[in-house]
Amino acid sequence: MLLYVIKRLLLLPLLVIIFSMFAFFIIQAPPGDFVTSYIAELAASGSSIDQAQIDGLRSLYGLDQPIYVQYLKWMGRIITGDLGVSLDWQRPIAELIGERLLLTVLLGIFTFLFTWALAIPIGILSATKQYSFIDYFFTVVNYFGVSTPTFMTALVLMWLAFSKFGISITGLFSAEYVDAPWTYDRVVDMLKHMWLPMVILGLDGTARLARVMRANLLDELKKPYMEMARAKGMSEWRLVMKYPVRLALNPLVSTIGWYLPLIFSGSVIVATVLNLPTIGPMLLRSLTNQDMFLAGSIILIYGFLAIIGTLISDILLVWLDPRIRMEES
Repeated sequence: MLLYVIKRLLLLPLLVIIFSMFAFFIIQAPPGDFVTSYIAELAASGSSIDQAQIDGLRSLYGLDQPIYVQYLKWMGRIITGDLGVSLDWQRPIAELIGERLLLTVLLGIFTFLFTWALAIPIGILSATKQYSFIDYFFTVVNYFGVSTPTFMTALVLMWLAFSKFGISITGLFSAEYVDAPWTYDRVVDMLKHMWLPMVILGLDGTARLARVMRANLLDELKKPYMEMARAKGMSEWRLVMKYPVRLALNPLVSTIGWYLPLIFSGSVIVATVLNLPTIGPMLLRSLTNQDMFLAGSIILIYGFLAIIGTLISDILLVWLDPRIRMEES
């Protein structure tokens, strides 16, 4: 087990480099660059810029060099801990990400706990009460949860809140706390606003994981070892919770690999609709404005979190299911 973890850790640098190459080249794929977008914005506002200034901007940001040179310089700065400067915001990227990191992680953790706290009990109840009213009820609710886009749910709730109660439910703070320093009152205000995006972001994941939990648990409940345990007199709920539930959790645990980047992003579309100060809207803006260094840094972090999440999933699966064996040779 230890040898397996060490081997996976040794692969991390290579995987990060490969992912960074794909991320950087994909970001560079659209025609034009940041300077081109900047010139278009000036033209739309009625301003203009001469060719000398354009060449100066390209030289300043290194956009006049081949793409592989830009990539090597970008990675060279990252290795030294410097993510560079955002072309659009004109601020250090580490500072921009740091400002939104805490709120993004908090929202992601709350959403993760909400999703798992609901999905596992719902899946267990649906499986153990198969074809009952409870099972049919949760099946219908789960279908609605899976089929309804989260951004549509956000829009509907925003409309209901404003039209029926005259309140705005966007953002994570009240107007007086948006730019206020961190105090106890600001934390309380954030928690009052946190529940809605948590529920919206968690509905889809809850519905999907509950269906997966139900299907896997039903499969485990029909296996011979369950009949043998019942014949020995073990109580039904103790039996269900001790063996089949633990084995049915395997597919859920395997989703941690992709859930870590989701925690970091806070769901780009929903965060944009709800005007949440998380990393997601910043990524969308950087891609729209072709701010390649900021977009590349965020995507690189997503990739690193996915790799770490996959490693965590593998380790948890080995601990959760003793039938899984990893080769250590």
